[in-house]
Amino acid sequence: MRVVLASKSPARLTVLRQAGLDPEVIVSGFDEHLVQDPVPTSLAARLAEKKGETVIDQLEGDFLLIACDSVLEFEGRAHGKPGSEAAAIRRWQRMRGREGLLHSGHFVAVRTGGHLRSQTAIGSTTVRFADISDEEIAAYAATGEPQQVAGGFSIDGRGGAFVTSITGDPYNVIGLSLPLVRQMTIDLGVAWHSLWANGQA
Repeated sequence: MRVVLASKSPARLTVLRQAGLDPEVIVSGFDEHLVQDPVPTSLAARLAEKKGETVIDQLEGDFLLIACDSVLEFEGRAHGKPGSEAAAIRRWQRMRGREGLLHSGHFVAVRTGGHLRSQTAIGSTTVRFADISDEEIAAYAATGEPQQVAGGFSIDGRGGAFVTSITGDPYNVIGLSLPLVRQMTIDLGVAWHSLWANGQA
């Protein structure tokens, strides 16, 4: 079956490839600013759905599509990508020594024989941040990494050294929960191992 990842995230692509899949990447181009929702979990779910639905409109034939979006819930609010070095510094000055909830919305759609089925689910993981110094914050922000990732940190990059503990699925913090996506594909009638590449199923 054709597997499509509706995300430009190299981290999500790497997670799927390491799990045995070889997805085709189609970036939705959906403007995230069009979705406003004060509830972090709902925001993550709606963004994932919109990204997935935008790509579905471009597809023909049978496929399994995966779309995700992540937001950090911190101080009762949803936080996406800081976007600038100054914003990343301000974010980390508040987060250090504290914890937040990383929510990843997952939208999985399957089309077989012209019949489309889909499911949306949320993965949530508690992340505890190290009490890092101003010097470390400035150095991290200068790398450009935190500006480009949800919440302003990445555990599979330089930011991994600044996360002291994770409660929940670590893949979810990277942006795609493998256990959750596996269950969603099964619920939609597709065996997870049938998606493995190179005839390994």
